[in-house]
Amino acid sequence: MPTGSDDAVLELTGLVKQYGPVRALGGASLLVRRGEVHGLIGQNGAGKSTMIKILSGLERADEGEIRISGERVEGLTPAEVLTRGIGVIYQDRMTISSFTVEEALFYATPALSANGVTVNRRALRRKADEIIDRYFGVRLPRNALLRDLTTAEQQVVHITRTLLLDPRIVILDEPTAALARKEVESLFRGIEAMRRDGITVVYISHYLREIQEICDRITVLRNGRDVATLDARTTSIAAMTELMIGGAIGSLFPDHGREAGAPVLVARRLSRRHGFHDVDLVVRRGEIVGVTGLIGSGIKELARVLFGLDQADGGTMEIDGAAYAPHSPREALAAGLALVPEDRRTQGVGLPLSLRENIVLASLDRFSRFGFMRRRAETERARGFIASLRIKAPDETVPAASLSGGNQQKVAIAKWLCREAALYVLDEPTVGIDVSAKAEIYRLLRDLADAGRSLIVVSSDLDEVKGLADRVVVFHRGAVVLDAPSAAISPSGLLAAVVGGRAEEAHDLARH
Repeated sequence: MPTGSDDAVLELTGLVKQYGPVRALGGASLLVRRGEVHGLIGQNGAGKSTMIKILSGLERADEGEIRISGERVEGLTPAEVLTRGIGVIYQDRMTISSFTVEEALFYATPALSANGVTVNRRALRRKADEIIDRYFGVRLPRNALLRDLTTAEQQVVHITRTLLLDPRIVILDEPTAALARKEVESLFRGIEAMRRDGITVVYISHYLREIQEICDRITVLRNGRDVATLDARTTSIAAMTELMIGGAIGSLFPDHGREAGAPVLVARRLSRRHGFHDVDLVVRRGEIVGVTGLIGSGIKELARVLFGLDQADGGTMEIDGAAYAPHSPREALAAGLALVPEDRRTQGVGLPLSLRENIVLASLDRFSRFGFMRRRAETERARGFIASLRIKAPDETVPAASLSGGNQQKVAIAKWLCREAALYVLDEPTVGIDVSAKAEIYRLLRDLADAGRSLIVVSSDLDEVKGLADRVVVFHRGAVVLDAPSAAISPSGLLAAVVGGRAEEAHDLARH
């Protein structure tokens, strides 16, 4: 439990929060000093999200004390949080895709003209431009729709909207989950600028290297309690991991399996306008192929074409030697493919549905007989995945909305693993998942490959791609610039291929 400090800008002491039979917080405490970047880490279900909901006024603690700049506060509401200078930027950005940049920035910003009635748009525009330039060094078109911006640009809009309110404390929840490395570096420059301006930052992330790089101190949560507060730069990742899980995790990536078998998927000169062109790709039985590249490189578009969400403009595909050109996900499923999407909230899980209903949703035909659902078989299958993926939930009947973000991601993966496909396409399968859960998922994916399944893992995490995959395929500006066994590629060679994109250099690095 942290002790008081004269420079403490935020103190949470002995927070307790119970949701029915689940105790999300069991006496957790947090002390954040003025002007620091303070990391908050822990496994999914450790209590991070609940703590932030209490701090943002969305939930109220059953027990405990909150002090802001030394003043004790009772029953925070979202409106009071703003008046006390706290801005929260959630992992699932709360923006409306049909809004323009200007509408997203100003729709909830209290700034009136001298007459006290109309909005002073000129002053808001000037202030927004100054913030974007100072913290991010970019320019955004005011009339562009949010859905037409890159993920990084949407992040800039969301952070700027918070900074327009002149916060003294900014809470960033998994801000880099969908960003490429260069975009992460840009965000870090913005955080450093906030620090220089005296803004205190609470930084929540599963990426422990980022925690080391950007944070001054870290607080570790485990099972609803704080177990340590440490210097971020002198604490090793292994030490952080052991504190998070209560022991050593061992090797993150399982050993590579047997030799790959015959080709399952063969693509030749596959092209999709404004996505990728002339892609040759072979995925063999029992093989994990890691596909990586920067945002806009074509890897997301490839996943959509493989699953029939979009159609190729040129080239051919074969599945087990038969022509394959899906015009819908239904045709892809019939051919033995399954896609685990990146966006769990809109595409991965049905939040109001129970865990059992979510897990069997893509495989209903396997749990019915004569038009009737076999509830016992559904329940047994769901319980099996809850146990194997260590989904933190009381039982299979609770709604997915009651789970933490990382546990929702596990449910999304379980839904498609339940399909028992021959070829899995997994789009960023471990985004928002803690290191312990990642190890479990990596083990499960390796077991699938060892059982003869084929997997394509689309990921922007280069450590994940190299550590998990048998073979790595790198896209750059829509073209494949590297296709080589992961063991033949150095980490620096992989990074050079991703950011450099010159095919001859990439293959030279692979050979070395």
